Amino acid sequence: MNNAVINCERCQKSQELCVCAAIVPQNTKLQILILQHPQEPDHEIGSARLTQLALPKATLKVGLSWPNLAAALGKPAANSAQWAVLYLGSGVKGANPQDIKSLQFVSQKGTPADRPPQLEGIVVLDGSWSQAKTLWWRNAWLLKLRRAVLTPQHKSLYKELRKEPRRECLSTIEAVAEVLEQLGEKKEVSAHLKGLFSQLLDKRRQLIAASKHIKEEPEHEKTQF
Repeated sequence: MNNAVINCERCQKSQELCVCAAIVPQNTKLQILILQHPQEPDHEIGSARLTQLALPKATLKVGLSWPNLAAALGKPAANSAQWAVLYLGSGVKGANPQDIKSLQFVSQKGTPADRPPQLEGIVVLDGSWSQAKTLWWRNAWLLKLRRAVLTPQHKSLYKELRKEPRRECLSTIEAVAEVLEQLGEKKEVSAHLKGLFSQLLDKRRQLIAASKHIKEEPEHEKTQF
């Protein structure tokens, strides 16, 4: 009997976790560039590819380093000053907590900075905390981009499915949803991204529950073949 798992060709997840049928492409003004570490461990409930599928202006690149922004995008890029990166640092230096915005642009010293007058896109690093740091240090061109620090108002939808190293950690799709909403994109875009992610996690929880039920089923009640 062949027990091989058949993955969806589009989202590359198992058929049990696939939510492709619910994807409605969302148009945005901003571009999103997701740099994914090649050893990103969580393929079951990872959200980078799901983000790419839902956003026509999103680009997903898997690797460790690229010579510049244009190479990572795979097309000519405007001035790097019109791009920002979700910075790995936690908190904003020299600012009162009540003054910190959900999405705060910061200087290279970590102090509050104004939002760029023109912003073309956002770079998001996808992977574990240590993998994201590796991507940061192996791509020196990221230092030329504006830096943005996201301070989520809610915890990640992952909840018990994944233990995050810090309270402010979100999945890639949640982080992108928050950033787009904070930068003026339609709220429907953010809601759709979070809705897709919620469906994925619900499917994962259902699989876990079904697996536990099978293990707990008494031997005499199991169907015999």
